[in-house]
Amino acid sequence: MPQPQLRIPATYIRGGTSKGVFFRLQDLPQSCQVPGRARDQLFQRVIGSPDPYSAHIDGMGGATSSTSKCVILSKSTRPDHDVDYLYGQVSINTDFVDWSGNCGNLSTAAGAFAIHAGLVDASRIPGNGTGSGTCVVRIWQANIGKTIIAHVPITNGQVQETGDFELDGVTFPAAEIVLEFMDPSDDGDDGGAMFPTGNLVDTLDVPGVGSFPATMISAGIPTVFVNAADIGYQGTELREDINNDPAQLERFEKIRVAGALRMGLIQTPEEALKRQHTPKIAFVSPPKSYTASSGKAIAAGDVDLLVRALSMGKLHHAMMGTCAVAIGTAAAVPGTLVNLAAGGGEREAVRFGHPSGTLRVGAEAKQVNGQWQVTKAVMSRSARILMEGWVRVPAETLE
Repeated sequence: MPQPQLRIPATYIRGGTSKGVFFRLQDLPQSCQVPGRARDQLFQRVIGSPDPYSAHIDGMGGATSSTSKCVILSKSTRPDHDVDYLYGQVSINTDFVDWSGNCGNLSTAAGAFAIHAGLVDASRIPGNGTGSGTCVVRIWQANIGKTIIAHVPITNGQVQETGDFELDGVTFPAAEIVLEFMDPSDDGDDGGAMFPTGNLVDTLDVPGVGSFPATMISAGIPTVFVNAADIGYQGTELREDINNDPAQLERFEKIRVAGALRMGLIQTPEEALKRQHTPKIAFVSPPKSYTASSGKAIAAGDVDLLVRALSMGKLHHAMMGTCAVAIGTAAAVPGTLVNLAAGGGEREAVRFGHPSGTLRVGAEAKQVNGQWQVTKAVMSRSARILMEGWVRVPAETLE
């Protein structure tokens, strides 16, 4: 006997240059309110994965790493936090949901959705929920155990979504939301390993590819930075320059796996198949003029450096928010490849060029007992609800 579909309250939101399906924890089926296979299967079916066609025709996903995402929010039980935010990166064509990292872009939407969904006490919203101003939403990022502060604009007690803030990689302007990623470096088992290898620059040996300098950092998200020139690139590449070439993508995956091993994120190369979301691999270059994917001219004088990053095996169309945190943090530490590409020296902010345009990110870094620490990274994004109501999945999904 055919079963009816399940109707689950959900909201489809763009956050930064990503979009995902957002849920309140309390609205999920009972079996999905805890981590496990049922939750993973639900999110896969919502997105339309695993899809051998890599198209997501039968789901809410967009068949890219930027659009294959689900988020759960709940009221926080942690002191001085409003909400807990849990993020799942759904693999497009394999049976896998990666919970190993955060999505910086959707962190923007998490702050806005927390207010929309009634998860923030009215006393924390201007005018006790009826006024205008800025609501400071204190987010606990549950995947990585970090605090994010979102400064969300409010008009008449509601999240203001429209505005004139332009974000390269997003077609239309919207209202600006400022994000602060507090203490974004990886605390690690040893009490603080922003640079897991202990070095600002290492020589990374990649079987079948070669040896070249790399900066490996855990800030925002674990990231392996290499110089564009060392791997045969200019740093001005767009998505189609790399994503249409399987041999290039395979080479990047080898670099990513070597970095993951060196950073201690995995113990064997095979483990990388179940850790696709982290680490990221990015390549940097000193400023050059190029034409962004929108046709916009980016002059060398407009940026401090160029960065291209891969997410889930493909070159990202713009820049992941968490990787932007890693870029800003690494740029603030003299001697990293990111810092050197930006001209070296001490700096509190950088503007970098990515395939869709430019982005500015700031970071406050300092040395404590010989170890580099970053107190926070700051950047501006925007968020907008695209659709709200119920998402439907076949009932047998959870059987």
